[in-house]
Amino acid sequence: MSGHHHQDQPAGEEFWDARYRESSRIWSGRANEVLVREVSGLTPGRALDLGCGEGADAVWLARRGWHVTGTDISGVALERAAEHAAEAGIAGRVALERHDLAESFPGGEFDLVSACFLHSYGDFPRERILRRAAAAVAPGGVLLVAGHAGGPSWDPDAHRDLHFPTAEEVLAGLELPRGGWEVLLAAEHVQALTGPDGRPGTRPDNALKVHRLR
Repeated sequence: MSGHHHQDQPAGEEFWDARYRESSRIWSGRANEVLVREVSGLTPGRALDLGCGEGADAVWLARRGWHVTGTDISGVALERAAEHAAEAGIAGRVALERHDLAESFPGGEFDLVSACFLHSYGDFPRERILRRAAAAVAPGGVLLVAGHAGGPSWDPDAHRDLHFPTAEEVLAGLELPRGGWEVLLAAEHVQALTGPDGRPGTRPDNALKVHRLR
């Protein structure tokens, strides 16, 4: 994340459009490993990808038979996601919607709601958005939330102004009704990645996976 931004204001559409325009592709183009690991065994149905960016997760899901609604605040990101889906030949299974999730949220119920690395600058109401995400899970469905747990190995103090909650803190913030959900995963893991100098590095991440029972 880069760019000038007043920390007390949420990073909006203009900020993220500018961020995406910095290069022709800002993410790897590969689906998040935590999504691949945790969703591969699920029966495909309707999926909601919150903060879909350039569409790697949405395309991966659609290729495996999911009907995906992808949402992002950035129109630039969504244009790239649409191109990615078209190139993959699965555009008919990917619907893309622009939402500032602090202001609006996709309608409907989903068998999978995925929020992978849904972090932003400023006064970003992440807990409230994740509660909306849980409410959008259909009975029998799954909510997957993945987030950073700290800075990368080459810059451990990166994003000092952001609070990275633990999986347990995310779970508490969801305020799920007792008896209505089953926790399948709440754990921290180390993600291997390549640093800006091309050398291998790591970053602590965490994941929460909960199953709606009714």
